[in-house]
Amino acid sequence: MKNFKAYVISFIITAVYAFVKLPVLRIDFTSLYYVLAMFFVIAGILNMVFDREERRYSITKKRDFKIAIGILVIAIVIPTIASTPIIRAKSYRNLLGTVKESEFSKDVSPVKTDDIRIVDEDMAMKLGDKKLGEVPAIGSVSKLGDFHIQKVKDKLYWVAPLVHRDFIKWATNMSGTSGYVMVSANNPQDVKLVQKANGEDIKIVYQPDAYILQDLHRHVYLKGGMSKGMADYTLEIDDNGKPFWVVSLYENKVGFGGANVTGTAIVDTKTGETKFYSIKDTPKWVDRIQPENFVVNQINDWGVYVNGFINSIISEKGVLKATEGTSLVYGEDNKSYWYTGITSAGGDESTIGFMLVDSRTKEAKLYKQPGATEIAAMKSAEGSVQEKNYEATFPVMYNILGQPTYVCSLKDKAGLVKRVVFVSVKDYNVVGVGRDKNEAIKSYKEALESGGSDVDVESNEFDKELEGIVKRIATDNKNGNTTYYLILDADEGNIFYATSKVSKKLPLTKEGDKIKITFSKDEKELIEIDDFENYNIGLQKEVNKEVDKTNTKKVENEKVENKNDKN
Repeated sequence: MKNFKAYVISFIITAVYAFVKLPVLRIDFTSLYYVLAMFFVIAGILNMVFDREERRYSITKKRDFKIAIGILVIAIVIPTIASTPIIRAKSYRNLLGTVKESEFSKDVSPVKTDDIRIVDEDMAMKLGDKKLGEVPAIGSVSKLGDFHIQKVKDKLYWVAPLVHRDFIKWATNMSGTSGYVMVSANNPQDVKLVQKANGEDIKIVYQPDAYILQDLHRHVYLKGGMSKGMADYTLEIDDNGKPFWVVSLYENKVGFGGANVTGTAIVDTKTGETKFYSIKDTPKWVDRIQPENFVVNQINDWGVYVNGFINSIISEKGVLKATEGTSLVYGEDNKSYWYTGITSAGGDESTIGFMLVDSRTKEAKLYKQPGATEIAAMKSAEGSVQEKNYEATFPVMYNILGQPTYVCSLKDKAGLVKRVVFVSVKDYNVVGVGRDKNEAIKSYKEALESGGSDVDVESNEFDKELEGIVKRIATDNKNGNTTYYLILDADEGNIFYATSKVSKKLPLTKEGDKIKITFSKDEKELIEIDDFENYNIGLQKEVNKEVDKTNTKKVENEKVENKNDKN
């Protein structure tokens, strides 16, 4: 009877420990074995105490300690053998699955100017904090959680939940925090504090840093996640703006290592309703299923163990690895991908290509496109305006004018975006810099053309041509430079402008002339002209030629007539 009592008490103590520490109770996680060992150690100690009270000797306590020791040996020895890459290198390499080689221009579609990201996570945090500070009643009790980028109604936003500032704020506000902040990844002026969805107040009751039963990890654990590894607690919003926590669930595929995602747990932030999904059945609005660190580890295992473990240590033949830093990018298909450059062993500022990994399915594609690493591109961007001492954000790779291109922002010490920079992946000396995206694109186009690169006009999503009659034209002189402003009958809603550097025909243009202009299709209202043609000036030249021909012929005829008269 005393032995049974010891086991019951041990079970209760172990259960309390599990409630606090949340061990994964699964055979491919060592935490299960440590919990079992703890149970038998406590039971053995209790049996020892009870034996002393009754002044008797029991072999049970020895048996409990022996079992605990045996379990600890298993928990240390077996995982070491079963998970070591020395004998499991091939299994680690295969975790990523089949890596397909593909063509850059085929899969990576040209991007529109509006879709180019210039706001990074640090800047999103500063803008979000500023927005939160505008509402003192909220900012005094809440703070911003982690930002994650995601697509919301076809636009990219950094989204972060409002979370409790500390234990006291949680204890006095257990009804939850009030909403989340959205910061546009493309426009730093677009910052929103969202507190309602579908006419209902948004409440974030369950949080990663909440306490007791409102702790997100503990909540999912008690709702059926005891036997599941959990990672990457991300706040994502559905198509109606309602927030949910998305938790990646995983198992170990290589002994007790090789974490591999198997599905998701999606939690209603307000009610705590929790649903478990496989990868395939996870709702389409969820962008991130594969955690960033899982993907990077699997890419490195795929590249490092290409010719086995010994080769990865000694000769490093054919060894590849991910470059420093990754980013989440979005394709024209609205799917999200983890992007990272791929470099050879010992590579410093050059890559052999890059890889895109579907952030939902983990489908991986390798693009063999030699060029610069992201870090080298950042240094080149900073060097383009070296005297300013601006700091470059981590670049995102796009298809610009048919060329793989890094795009990053240059920020001042206050964290404000001062320049946008385009850097060629093929040659990081080819750089386009501008005060905004449109100016940077034009500069980059000129740099590509002057460097002899083939600019793919077919894939150019930036330029638009327009023909029309000049309805109005006016000039403005600033600092000795003359700028010409035009309104066309074909597009009266916008004003177009340029200097005579664009065309020598601009100073000669007048109202009523027929012209053709080229400009960025994403600019609105006040639009800079890239190319200019005045058909009337060209037409007048032809008229003058015809007049000259007629006059010449007339003179010649008069000479002939005069000669005949003399004869």
